[in-house]
Amino acid sequence: MNDRPTLMTPDAEYASPTVRRLREDLALALRAAAHHRLEEGVCNHFSVLLPGAQDRYLINPRGLHWSEIGPDDIVLIDVRGNVLAGRHRVEPTALFIHGAIHRIAGHAVVLHCHMPYATALTLTAERALDPTLSQNAMRFMNRIAIDATYNGLALDDVEGERIARAMAGKDVAFLANHGVVVAGPSIAHAYDDLYYLERAALHQVIAQSTGRPLVAVDPAMAAHVAAQIQGEREQSDLFFEALRRLLPAPARASA
Repeated sequence: MNDRPTLMTPDAEYASPTVRRLREDLALALRAAAHHRLEEGVCNHFSVLLPGAQDRYLINPRGLHWSEIGPDDIVLIDVRGNVLAGRHRVEPTALFIHGAIHRIAGHAVVLHCHMPYATALTLTAERALDPTLSQNAMRFMNRIAIDATYNGLALDDVEGERIARAMAGKDVAFLANHGVVVAGPSIAHAYDDLYYLERAALHQVIAQSTGRPLVAVDPAMAAHVAAQIQGEREQSDLFFEALRRLLPAPARASA
């Protein structure tokens, strides 16, 4: 008699209540990013590892605008980019960037986009946000990695792995002349960080545009504020639930 548990097929796993909830949350994060104007055409990618897995993750499909994505549009793939379940294709650079960050850095959630103000900072000599300026920026103190070398589109394992290693244990990365990556333990917390990263970048760009000297706080104070915010993330969960009420899944996508 064989007492080993029956392995779930990819389609069954995709349809399970746990994964269904993750698909709903990932689709919501994408619609929220479109609502907050963090999207860019039909490009860029959000992904989340399946619970307890290091080799399978959910990601948005190729060719759909983020505002129209529902849970049934999300695709299940493995870390090598093989589609396991779902009705859409996946864009090639997504496979290399997200697969590498999940595999090497071990982050559960990886959000990559070219949101305007944060991306603008990747074009500067400093390459990134100054976490000692605004209160919004302080939450990112000691969390930011800078990939200071632009090396073209991420169309192979080498480039994806280079980006993943550049994160060096951090959960926010500014990619020179490219965009940003925000990672986290949950979709709600990662999206909250993505949103506030862009707000902080907006404030810095506006302040710099005045041409007047900027006044930073002491780095120790910035680190204290970061610890305060990271120590209490209920606000992140409440924000995400508010977005769930405001941005229901499109009927087309969830039919």
